[in-house]
Amino acid sequence: MKVNRNTLLLIACIVWLSAGFNIFRIGITLYPSYVNLINVFFSIAVFTVFQKMVFGKLVVKHTARIKSYADEPHFFLKFFDRKAFLIMAFMMCGGIALRAFEIAPERFIAVFYSGLGAALILAGILFGRNYGKTLGVSPASEEEMA
Repeated sequence: MKVNRNTLLLIACIVWLSAGFNIFRIGITLYPSYVNLINVFFSIAVFTVFQKMVFGKLVVKHTARIKSYADEPHFFLKFFDRKAFLIMAFMMCGGIALRAFEIAPERFIAVFYSGLGAALILAGILFGRNYGKTLGVSPASEEEMA
């Protein structure tokens, strides 16, 4: 299936929101037993680190790459490059293994997944914002889209 380059931003938005909500849901479901100031602080720290050092940069990089494509239709999975798909697969396998083999305690899953899921959700929102800008929904300049 082929789509235009702006639709790749929408696909990225949907994928990141879906992943983020799923991870966040797992963390929040486990969180009630572990709510305290220290755990909330660590969840916020996880969110901040992943947003600033990983997902924020990823949104900028992939938005710029997608915008650089010619206006011909592109394969719908080109919202990511090969390296990003490998990283995503590694993270998914690692997360599944943590829970399936009970490698990490439930408290860690609650705290870490809540922060990570929130960062993924924000990445999806940012991809959605960038898609909206391609439609003229937002009066932002081209430089702001990246």
